[in-house]
Amino acid sequence: MGRAFEYRKASKLKRWGAMSTLFPKLGKVITMAAKEGGSDPDMNARLRTAILNAKAENMPKDNIEAAIKRATAKDTASMLEVNFEGKAPYGVLLFIECATDNNTRTVANVKNILTKHGGELLTNGSLEFMFERKAVIEFPLKEGVDLEELELGLIDAGLEEIEEEEGEVLVTGDYKSFGTLNEAMESLGIEITKANLERIATTPITITEEEQVDIDKILHRLEDDEDVQKVFTNLA
Repeated sequence: MGRAFEYRKASKLKRWGAMSTLFPKLGKVITMAAKEGGSDPDMNARLRTAILNAKAENMPKDNIEAAIKRATAKDTASMLEVNFEGKAPYGVLLFIECATDNNTRTVANVKNILTKHGGELLTNGSLEFMFERKAVIEFPLKEGVDLEELELGLIDAGLEEIEEEEGEVLVTGDYKSFGTLNEAMESLGIEITKANLERIATTPITITEEEQVDIDKILHRLEDDEDVQKVFTNLA
C-alpha cells in the first residue's frame, strides 16, 4: 500500500470529525469556487469538485445551494486562500491551508494555537521540499472495471499511481494533473466520490503514543478554527 493511500486512510479517521465545523468549511470552498468561476457546476470544474466532496461528506442539498447563492450576495465578504507553515514539538511539521475574510485574524489565531502548544509559525517556503503536492482521487471499484486497463488509460492524463483496497480505489498524480485526471476519469464513466489536492510528506516521521496525544491537541485546535480548511503533517 502506497504512502498516499496510507495518508488518506489515516486522514479520514481524524479530519473534520464534527459536523458543526465540517459543513461551514465545505461551504466556504463552494462559495469561493462559485464566486471565482460562476454558479453553474457544468461550466465550473472547481465548483463541480467542491460539490462532489461536499456530497461525499453528506452535506445537505440545501446547504450546498445556500453556499452557491452566497457567492452572488452583495453582503458576502471576499474570501482569501492563505497557507501557513509551522513546527510542532517532536519534529512534527505542519502545513495549514486556510480560507478567510480577515487575514489578520487568521494569522493571529494560527500563531496563538501553535505557540500555546510549544510550536511556532515558520516563514512561508520553509517546508517547500518537505511535502509533495498531489492530486488524490477516490472512487469505488465496480464490477467489470479492469484496473490495469484503467491505469493505461490514465497515464497520459497524469496518473502516477493507482491502488485498490477493500473495494476503494485511490488514484494519485502530480497536482498539475488534477483537472486532466478528473476529466479523463469522467470520460471513462468512472463515478468519482472525492477529489482533492493533498500535501504528502516526503520524509514521514514516527512519534510515540504519548507524543501523539500532545500533537493531537494542536491538530484539533487548528481544525476547530473557522478559517482552517486542512492541516497536513509529516507524521507516518
